[in-house]
Amino acid sequence: MLSQKTIEIVKSTAPVLEVKGTEITSVFYKNLFTNHPELLNIFNHANQKKGRQQTALANTVYAAAQNIDKLESIIPVVKQIAHKHRSLGVKPEHYPIVGEHLLQAIKQVLGEAATDEIIEAWGEAYGVIAGVFIDVEEEMYQETENKEAGYRDFKPFIIAKKVVESEVITSFYLQPKEGGHVPTYMPGQYISVRVTIPGEEFTHIRQYSLSSAPMENLFRISVKREAEGNPEGKVSNFLHDQVFPGSEIEVSAPAGDFYLEDGDSPVAFISGGVGITPMMSMLEQVARTTPERKTAFIHASRHEGVHAFKGEVDKLMTELENGEACYIYENPREESLSLKGYVNKEILKQFVDAGTECYVCGPAPFMKAVIGTLKEMGVSTVRFEFFGPAMDLSKQESVTV
Repeated sequence: MLSQKTIEIVKSTAPVLEVKGTEITSVFYKNLFTNHPELLNIFNHANQKKGRQQTALANTVYAAAQNIDKLESIIPVVKQIAHKHRSLGVKPEHYPIVGEHLLQAIKQVLGEAATDEIIEAWGEAYGVIAGVFIDVEEEMYQETENKEAGYRDFKPFIIAKKVVESEVITSFYLQPKEGGHVPTYMPGQYISVRVTIPGEEFTHIRQYSLSSAPMENLFRISVKREAEGNPEGKVSNFLHDQVFPGSEIEVSAPAGDFYLEDGDSPVAFISGGVGITPMMSMLEQVARTTPERKTAFIHASRHEGVHAFKGEVDKLMTELENGEACYIYENPREESLSLKGYVNKEILKQFVDAGTECYVCGPAPFMKAVIGTLKEMGVSTVRFEFFGPAMDLSKQESVTV
């Protein structure tokens, strides 16, 4: 339990993080990886290079500091982050290392303003915050391990099949190396894939949505090839170019708090680009379990060539009693029955009303526009997923790690 004095010091200095937060976390990560390069086996190198992780951590620490006297209010955010940590293999022993370097960074950036009293208060507060994360993550590790076919960390999988879905997206069907079942999951969740790329000193981890409803012996992920030279593209290009049926990779158990909720209210899946992947899992689950549920599937792509799963969606629509699909292309290659342009209010109003349960996933600008429009329309249930560190739609900034 923190003393009232500690709480007052932390809350009074929290506003500094609004101004200096990203500077502090940039120094933190630089020092952390200099002293503990082995942690690069866990962190996403691309998010580091783009600065998203630094901003994400700054905003998370700021939120925790503001609520240090009522940490229960940020438990939903803690759980979202904890899902990612569990799927990456973050362990309790990592937290003291992070705490030490975070306090060093605060002192380095703030200089004399970071008095011993302030650093001591922040150290105590960090210990409490870290304890919350460690407890939540341990619950998740145990829950995952105790599931049928469950496991705690990464385990080896073999590529059973590789299927080209579009000009940029390829699906990989993954089966446990030792055989047997895979753990079940909620449609919309993701797994972490850990690969060793020839010539690279550290392993690389990426999180990919499971793009089919649960299967007994397989996971399916569908990976978009990112531009070569782009830091995000290192793993995707490796998977596309150097991973084939029979290749071995390491895979975590499923995780994530973005998934299809049970219910019978009308549902709409709204995606842009590779954001279609978790929606495929959800749509297939609806067709499998509640085909009578009113369902809309709205997907936006640049053009037909990069649109994955069109045939699969069309087939699933025939299995629904009340399903409609709508495809929108920014620059269609040929005249078709699909719409040209972008997802807008006119389109959404054809498929969505205030009582529709909406799931949204795609690039940040797409999500900002769609979610803003849904709110204008009075839609009360809007769930969404970011790929990578989550971003504040109102500020276009990261808010979680």
